[in-house]
Amino acid sequence: MDPGHSITPEKHRIHDRLDMNPYQSLPSRSFWRSAVAERDAASIDDLWTPKFPIGRHDAIATAGSCFARHIGRALAGHGMNWLDAEPAPSDVPEPEREKRHYGVFSFRTGNVYTAAMLRQWVEWALGVSSPPDEVWTEGGRFFDPFRPAVEPEGFGCVDDLRHSRRTTLRAVETAMTTARCFVFTLGLTEAWSNDATSTVYPVCPGTIRGTFDPAVHRFRNFTHAEVHDDLNATIAMIRNVNPGMRILLTVSPVPLTATATGRHALTATTYSKSVLRAAAGQLAEECDHVDYFPSYEMITGFPFKGMFFEKNMRSVSPTGVDFVMRQFFGAIHAQEPPAPAPAPVLPPPETAPGEDFLCDDAVLDYYRDR
Repeated sequence: MDPGHSITPEKHRIHDRLDMNPYQSLPSRSFWRSAVAERDAASIDDLWTPKFPIGRHDAIATAGSCFARHIGRALAGHGMNWLDAEPAPSDVPEPEREKRHYGVFSFRTGNVYTAAMLRQWVEWALGVSSPPDEVWTEGGRFFDPFRPAVEPEGFGCVDDLRHSRRTTLRAVETAMTTARCFVFTLGLTEAWSNDATSTVYPVCPGTIRGTFDPAVHRFRNFTHAEVHDDLNATIAMIRNVNPGMRILLTVSPVPLTATATGRHALTATTYSKSVLRAAAGQLAEECDHVDYFPSYEMITGFPFKGMFFEKNMRSVSPTGVDFVMRQFFGAIHAQEPPAPAPAPVLPPPETAPGEDFLCDDAVLDYYRDR
């Protein structure tokens, strides 16, 4: 026998145990070599197995960070029942609608980056608590501190601001009580809050609008326990009014524009995304009605070598969005009978390469040293 091919006692022992351990029956996606190393990056698939079915006619609500805007657009374009609970009034011109956050998410809250902000909006919408009376003013116009970007020119009076917010809160309530599935994209752990009211802002006061006051405004960098608690409490509130609601959590792959921690932007981003990913994954393990969709891994995973980012290494390219959504639709339709060809997905409005035109925190890049 060729000594180079002899079977050692150790190999005998491994061979004898091949049918005695759980790894023998695992599918190829469970092994790094067959699932990743031996695959072309763009052909890596089978990354998600849905925990519960999402039917073509199930009402699906979406909200979250700026990456979440791609999900609602893709759902509608694919013929799914994306829920627009706050459609644009007929007198709002088409070019103005997305600029004013109509048709971006299921309700016009603007970007909801943190679990704490989602909890806040749901509490207000379901009457658990009420928004504070805080209003920001600039140039004789009035701005909602909790939706500073939804009306770029502001409101003419405080009553108009409050009426608009009440409309959005009714839309949030409608979405939470009638949707079959809620897709929420977590974006950040960093936020700013008001010390007196404990409310959380979507952006730091004094960046997009408002005035920063160090005696009032406090920086927060939420921990895993805090994110888990906020998500858990929010889901419980939603399920209390809509017991059949299923929650699909995902994490935005978009890095932080800037960090207020004093750390390097790369390590701050790693902390933020790690916390969000861990909290979302834990809830998916704990709850039958919560699932996790790995859009974060699909874009940032090192086998993809940054191929799905624009040149700024922050904005996700259309190719990346398409890759994520193909994985999503491929998984949820895997067991369905063939359906009619879907309508084409509408392309996003033209912007400069890498421009995050709906990411509120993108304004922070203006403040860097030039």
